Amino acid sequence: MPHPAVVAELVRSGFVEGHHYGSVVALGRDGSVAWSVGSVDTPILPRSSNKPLQALGMVRAGLDLPPELLALVCASHSGESFHLEGVRRILASAGLDETALQTPPDYPLEDAEWHAVVAAGGERTPLQMNCSGKHAGMLATCVVNGWDTTTYLDPAHPLQVAISETIEDVTGEPVAVVATDGCGAPLLSTSLVGLATAFRRLAVAPDGPERQVADAIRSHPEWVSGTRRDERALLAAVPGAIGKAGAEACYAVALQDGRAFALKIDDGAARARPVVMAAALEKDGVDRDQAVDGDAVRRTGDSPLLGGGQRVGEIRAVL
Repeated sequence: MPHPAVVAELVRSGFVEGHHYGSVVALGRDGSVAWSVGSVDTPILPRSSNKPLQALGMVRAGLDLPPELLALVCASHSGESFHLEGVRRILASAGLDETALQTPPDYPLEDAEWHAVVAAGGERTPLQMNCSGKHAGMLATCVVNGWDTTTYLDPAHPLQVAISETIEDVTGEPVAVVATDGCGAPLLSTSLVGLATAFRRLAVAPDGPERQVADAIRSHPEWVSGTRRDERALLAAVPGAIGKAGAEACYAVALQDGRAFALKIDDGAARARPVVMAAALEKDGVDRDQAVDGDAVRRTGDSPLLGGGQRVGEIRAVL
């Protein structure tokens, strides 16, 4: 079993009232492990942090989309109108419509979009589910290759085999666990070192499918998450960076200079995820790099605790 360490503490009125446990790894410019906290070489389920790697497998298999739509294939989107229209565009390019999606019906991931749908009397739909961009990309890849589109979520389907081979290639590790993700797609394990290594390979790629995926994320970060999300704010603050958060508080970020970071909060608490990533970047001095908006990086890790409607503490990283 992995052995997570304390990576964040809850400080209220100067008193530490709780902790978050997890693991973090940082790779240096040469790709070696620069430092780590907790267990970083045991298998984890990266959840949606795998999406850029899954998208890479699709591009290698022949998927060809404009950059913003490729970014959407990498996304856990907020369900904003441009996201939903983008999914429709991907499907239409393959001669399909949203009835082909096998995502479970859901409301938008972003609270503001969710509330707007409910206020308008709307219901859960497969299109609104945050993984619909990935599923649309999977379907389009199947069409390109003449593969069956009704069984595209089967781990033995040629699409999923191609994705698994790609993930093993870029992580440098065998897939030890094949689970089922929340969207129904196969979920492939790797370690935090493997996840950071894979993101690093995308970030430093000079050309090819890896560069194509990385450039899509760099140029359209709002398509990878949403206009109001902390992931978008971080990518906007660090020029050239790529990153992707996942459920159960996974997160990977890589820079063009070869540095890369991956983390997992053991209890899955999303509130600790951006706090710990911002601290990891600060520990490596990324916030002080030329052209980086250090204040914006630090703001992504600001997580206040309130008392009586006023700030009385914070979630504070411990690295």
